[in-house]
Amino acid sequence: MKTEQIYTGCLAHGAYYIESNGEVAIVDPLREVQPYIERAEREGARIKYVLETHFHADFVSGHLDLAKKTGATIVFGPTAKPGFEAHVATDGERLKLGNVEIEVIHTPGHTMESSCFLLYDEQGNAQSIFTGDTLFIGDVGRPDLAQHVISDLTQEKLAGHMFESLRNKIMPLSDDLIVYPGHGAGSACGKNMSKETTDTLGNQKKVNYALNPALSKEEFVNALLTGLTPPPAYFPQNVLMNIKGYDSVDEVLERGLHALSPFAFEAVANETDALIIDTREAQVFAKGFIPNAVNIGIDGSFATWVGTLVTDVKQPLLIVAEAGREEEAVTRLARVGYDHCLGYLKGGFEAWKAAGNEVDTIERISAAQLSELLENDPNLQIIDVRKKSEYDSEHLLESVNAPLDYINDSMAKIDRKRTAYVHCAGGYRSMVFISILKARGFDNLVDVQGGFKALKESARFRVSEYLCPSTML
Repeated sequence: MKTEQIYTGCLAHGAYYIESNGEVAIVDPLREVQPYIERAEREGARIKYVLETHFHADFVSGHLDLAKKTGATIVFGPTAKPGFEAHVATDGERLKLGNVEIEVIHTPGHTMESSCFLLYDEQGNAQSIFTGDTLFIGDVGRPDLAQHVISDLTQEKLAGHMFESLRNKIMPLSDDLIVYPGHGAGSACGKNMSKETTDTLGNQKKVNYALNPALSKEEFVNALLTGLTPPPAYFPQNVLMNIKGYDSVDEVLERGLHALSPFAFEAVANETDALIIDTREAQVFAKGFIPNAVNIGIDGSFATWVGTLVTDVKQPLLIVAEAGREEEAVTRLARVGYDHCLGYLKGGFEAWKAAGNEVDTIERISAAQLSELLENDPNLQIIDVRKKSEYDSEHLLESVNAPLDYINDSMAKIDRKRTAYVHCAGGYRSMVFISILKARGFDNLVDVQGGFKALKESARFRVSEYLCPSTML
């Protein structure tokens, strides 16, 4: 028997490959399924099952393409109502995979169909559990991501179901079990996940607040719901795609990988009202870009930020990328359901510039330069676009918090008649923020190079530090 975690850091997502005696099960696959197929082929094995722990909100699963290409059976837990052919398992049902078995354990709470998969080895001993969004390392799944899409239950009632699932289905299991969760730190599906991507169940019983046996149901619900922020707008749309179906990723890639000349690129942008996403690094983008383009760097949490800031997955998109990274950009967009990429700029920004087209730039200054300006004018407008929790932990006394996550509300905090000096933690988010507002007519925005890290290292700045008390019981 072989078990392999296939972790994708930019989505903080874990998919799993399980193989026994020539048969394979894939748990929660990503949209691009060819790597799973090739992995099985190298082992001389066939993919028998695609195991879905629930209808995902943060990404579009590859279950449909994988089943179509391999003949595998898609398996969901009890109460699931997929809009395609799949096996809806019963609670406690065991699936035969080569010389091992996989038990379906219904664990409603994150969603009502949420289920875990308990793997038994060749000797019949429980060896590991694939928990999806039911149990993370250090946390449990949020109960507020999909209830309005596939359930009429309130988040309070779903949190109550989570309590019962953990107490009655998970906590009685052996401490020796290896826990393989669906996500790690950085995912919006939880709020306190560890950077570790596996652990033993026994250790989680010791350190995970949600598995504290002293918590009453009411205390558990309060702890789970405290501190939740609104989920990204694309989450409900991804849930529906995972339930109802979607275009093959092959079709999405074929559509998105049209190489467009600068002339054709401009024509498509004008005719379709497409949003231009420039995926280059922030410092490169600032030196020159297509007017009204939005900078979301591919080397950061690219897909997650697109999903957070572009509220409609059907929005037409055009891509500007470094040579050779166009397919990566289109693939990562498809992972979160943005299937309407119309093409990319052939030759990249340099081709646009060489064609004599209009370009724009963004002013940038160093932390030292901002310090000098602040000495002359203590009333400078300094905008911190980090998350509220980051800002509350420590920030410049002169700054105003305007989180990128909620840019439509945050932009109201900026006096557009005055110069605003914008920073985040290191420079990625501030450039996203500035590029979006610049496209909306904000012309007096200056990026602070190095972000808060550089500002804090400068002894000239006054930093307010405040450690928020824990809300965990």
